[in-house]
Amino acid sequence: MRLEGKVALISGGARGMGAAEARLFAKEGAKVVIGDVLEAQGKEVEAEINASGGEALFARLDVTRADDWQRVIDATVARFGKLNVLVNNAGIIVREELEEGTDEGWNRTMDVNVKGVYLGTKLAIPQMRKAGGGSIINISSISGMVSLGYPAYNASKGAVRILTKNVAVQYAKENIRVNSIHPGVIKTAMMDGDTRPAEEWDRLIPLGRFAEPIEVAYGALFLASDESSYMTGSELVIDGGFTAV
Repeated sequence: MRLEGKVALISGGARGMGAAEARLFAKEGAKVVIGDVLEAQGKEVEAEINASGGEALFARLDVTRADDWQRVIDATVARFGKLNVLVNNAGIIVREELEEGTDEGWNRTMDVNVKGVYLGTKLAIPQMRKAGGGSIINISSISGMVSLGYPAYNASKGAVRILTKNVAVQYAKENIRVNSIHPGVIKTAMMDGDTRPAEEWDRLIPLGRFAEPIEVAYGALFLASDESSYMTGSELVIDGGFTAV
């Protein structure tokens, strides 16, 4: 199994891409900690993984709070003995254009999408150092590379993209690898508020469809595994060809 012996913490792991990553990581041998504010859904994923023969723990995690992160990381190490992989997956989108945008929407987006990655990375590194290294996977977006979506979301995902590179360079000699994934349009609850017709998306995406969460999860699996041992500071784009047009 590709993650045998590894312990992974996934923020936003209760649904969507995070839940797909949690299930796949467990299937590939990792012990998985699911961090999320969605307690009922998180506990369902935990129960599903444990019932299928994997090992999972749900822990309530508000990624904007340093004390939550520290508590969850401490619980991870107490339960499983170490931390090898962090997936900074939690994220939100606030559908506000620039001139109609609110300070509340901007600040909330930056708190979850950027501060959450910063805190998780900062507080996970000491445990990865103790473990002799690790892999941090930051879920950015093609919105961090091209103008797609709303200003706050674009700005937040661009910040995640460059933060990834900064941390990757800083910690490379400690065998802590840091990479970003840039999904295109994925079939998750985040797309529920999008009003564009399907025909428009078909025109924009060469493969002609949205991605399934599992298709991003396989990218995260590769970056979490030793198969990507020579990759750090890299960007893995999973977008059906959107950014190639």
